[in-house]
Amino acid sequence: MAAGALLRRRGWKGSRGGLITPVSIFSGFSTGTEGDDVVSEKTTACASPPPIHVSITEEAGRGVFASRPIGAGDVIHTASPVVAHPSPSLLSKVCFYCLRRSCGGSRDLRYFCSDECRMKSEGFLEWEKKICWSAFDSHCIDQGLKYPFLVKRLACMVITGRVSPDILDILQPSILHQDMISKMEEEFELLKQAFLKAHMEDSVISFLTKHWYLGVLARIRINAFRVETVGASYEDLLDLASSSVMADSGVGNAVYMLPSFYNHDCDPNTHIMWINNADAKVKALRDIKTGEDLRICYIDASMDREARQSILYHGFGFQCHCPREGPFVRPVQISNRTSDICQTNRTARTEA
Repeated sequence: MAAGALLRRRGWKGSRGGLITPVSIFSGFSTGTEGDDVVSEKTTACASPPPIHVSITEEAGRGVFASRPIGAGDVIHTASPVVAHPSPSLLSKVCFYCLRRSCGGSRDLRYFCSDECRMKSEGFLEWEKKICWSAFDSHCIDQGLKYPFLVKRLACMVITGRVSPDILDILQPSILHQDMISKMEEEFELLKQAFLKAHMEDSVISFLTKHWYLGVLARIRINAFRVETVGASYEDLLDLASSSVMADSGVGNAVYMLPSFYNHDCDPNTHIMWINNADAKVKALRDIKTGEDLRICYIDASMDREARQSILYHGFGFQCHCPREGPFVRPVQISNRTSDICQTNRTARTEA
């Protein structure tokens, strides 16, 4: 890894080119082949696996590939987030659990769209209510930070036993330079102090070390998706505009497992969409052949070439040399996961 990186790469063991399909990667997924109407919301024991597999290649490292032909417009699979958090400016207008928009807002500090979402939130919500987050939240909002809120929620989920502290270790971390680390250390101290002031037992928060915080945040930075559900009204559009001004942009952010393994292309063959909540749907943009690499676009593909290159280089650690970018030039090795044809495992926008 390049100089200045804090964390070493952590991933699956296996020979290059080998097929990797651990059961945990496909948990929380369902499939469909004729559009959104046939996609079940939850995976059942008898549900067929997605028409894809994860493999390691010499050119791009880890990637997602079609295991059979996929037709244009097919929903390849859906995915529920490992962790999600609403945008701070929309807490009373977006479900605290699934990020579904409310019909008219809520008077409560935290809005839930259903009793089911409230019940599913009971574990981490209990601790989020008990602890005073004012210093941590104010710092993040003032600095325009969104990903530390995901770390906060993940920490509460770990405390309640809903997830393991190493749940995100399989994901690729970003490169952390010293100036970034210094800022993150300040966030960590505010988070840790919030737990300590709540008189949490040391054994309960023993996982909450600086190394854990930096490791989780390094993975969230390049694997979190900005969730943008379909707006249903004029008020929804106003909320989106407001959250964009406040650097939240979208209803919230979420981290997924399998979608995080999709490589990038400026002319992708798949895209990810959200209809009413944080459950992501991966859809084919054109006919896809068996064995073809499934790719999404990490950025706004309508931007000009210079803007795309700049964001991909500084935000995701690689130079794009796909056909849209012009003649092939071997990319500069600025991280441990670059490729010759604009492929990488970074699947989110970087922190502002």
